[in-house]
Amino acid sequence: MSATETTTDETWRGKVGKLDEAETASFLAGGLVARLGCLDADGWPYVVPTWYQFADGSFWIIPRQKSAWAAYLERDGRVSLAIDEPAAPYRKVLVKGVAELVERPNVGGRWVGIANEMSYRYLGEHGPDYLVPTLNEPRWLFFVRPVVMTTWQGVDWARKYKTAAGSPT
Repeated sequence: MSATETTTDETWRGKVGKLDEAETASFLAGGLVARLGCLDADGWPYVVPTWYQFADGSFWIIPRQKSAWAAYLERDGRVSLAIDEPAAPYRKVLVKGVAELVERPNVGGRWVGIANEMSYRYLGEHGPDYLVPTLNEPRWLFFVRPVVMTTWQGVDWARKYKTAAGSPT
């Protein structure tokens, strides 16, 4: 095919559009790190990478005791999460939600079981090698309930971004 010819095969775009519930759950069960955005004490955006555990349509977050952003979440629970992958099929989940404080920093709380699940998901068989030596370090436990959750996959523009002629605006 010459450089001026075009092809109608667009399989390279992958499946385009919103993820369904099963696709979303499968994607969120992977080992991707979330970027969590909250508001600092002065009202400025503060973004931090974090592990998460997706369950019951919401997200468990476990900051260390001295994490500045945990105090920010305690003060103002408005939060955003961005979870995406850096290569095709370019899936992403964006969350606007409310972080609910479940546990203040403690050792041996409910967070331990959730952290154990996270350690296996992120580190495989070496999860306990990372987690167990730090179980004496107090951690917070937050539950982020989505107010809005947006998903997308594939290489194309959503219809709302296209003009009537079909090209991006």
